Amino acid sequence: MLRPVRSVLYIPASKERALEKARGLPVDAIIFDLEDAVSPDEKDRARGLLAQELVTADFGPRLRLVRVNGPGTPWGAADLLAFARHPGVDAVLVPKVNGPEDLDAVADGGAKPLWAMLETAKGCQNAVAIAAHPRLQGMVMGTNDLTRDLGARSRPDRMPILAALGACLLAARAEGKPIVDGVFNAFRDEVGLRAECEQGRDMGFDGKTLVHPAQIDLANKIFAPDAEDLRLARREIAAYAAARGRGEGVAVVDGRMVENLHAAAAEALIAKARVIAALAD
Repeated sequence: MLRPVRSVLYIPASKERALEKARGLPVDAIIFDLEDAVSPDEKDRARGLLAQELVTADFGPRLRLVRVNGPGTPWGAADLLAFARHPGVDAVLVPKVNGPEDLDAVADGGAKPLWAMLETAKGCQNAVAIAAHPRLQGMVMGTNDLTRDLGARSRPDRMPILAALGACLLAARAEGKPIVDGVFNAFRDEVGLRAECEQGRDMGFDGKTLVHPAQIDLANKIFAPDAEDLRLARREIAAYAAARGRGEGVAVVDGRMVENLHAAAAEALIAKARVIAALAD
């Protein structure tokens, strides 16, 4: 069972207080950001600060991703040198990946797994090849940049970018890679955040990237199985097992057919809940 990525919080690598606070947040993963969240004159200081922080600080079971600056920037090579083999890093997050060649340019710099930011039209078009890259471990949607690159308008229903989101989701699922939805910028708008999390969950995303700690609890809740989901899953497993015991290949639960694929999905849901519960202990 893959580790959960229900909540993935961006933390600016230049902010000491934010880095310290992140150690105790109930978040599944942290993106330590050296790119968009750090001004050019702070890049070098942020890199040194983060490198030291990831050696000395305990971030517990949280997945630790470092979003480096792109290899074509003045800071990309130094970022890779600092973190591509850093013992405190789980994976390097590569921004603005347009094709597998962008991952090739980073893969030679170190042994860490790679995650890819998909935030351009070209990246979404090439999502299948990106997802199949042998060093790729996961994918993150960059919906702010994607909306701008498409010349689209931001709407609550996200209709203008749904085709791009779906293309990347299909690619990730085809390769068995986790994929995390983009951010919801209005961190005080709980109603809007809930709607976007539920939309992403229903589409099939594994979690949500977040811009503020206030968003963590809601993302954790929505992207986790709830009590009713688990009750139904157990009933489906039991009903299917009973049907198989009778020599039948199909069961019925609440008027709906339950076949092998439904029982397998129910077992995966229960396994996910167990992993989440273990992280909370």
